[in-house]
Amino acid sequence: MTEKIIDNKNPVLTFEGKKYNVNDLSNDTKEIIKGLQIAETQLKMHEDTLKLLSIGRNSLAMQLREKLKNYE
Repeated sequence: MTEKIIDNKNPVLTFEGKKYNVNDLSNDTKEIIKGLQIAETQLKMHEDTLKLLSIGRNSLAMQLREKLKNYE
């Protein structure tokens, strides 16, 4: 979605193939950029959480499979 090149003096936002000097943008636009960055971070965090839950579920299924072998 957005890519921000970090440079303390001249931060640049790349959005949809165009580059924008962040210092030239309005405060409202900068707030939207911050919101997008937060949303992106949250999405990544929740994707990682889903991966961990999936791994845990698979591990539990393997444990259950082993335990049920005793009942066959």
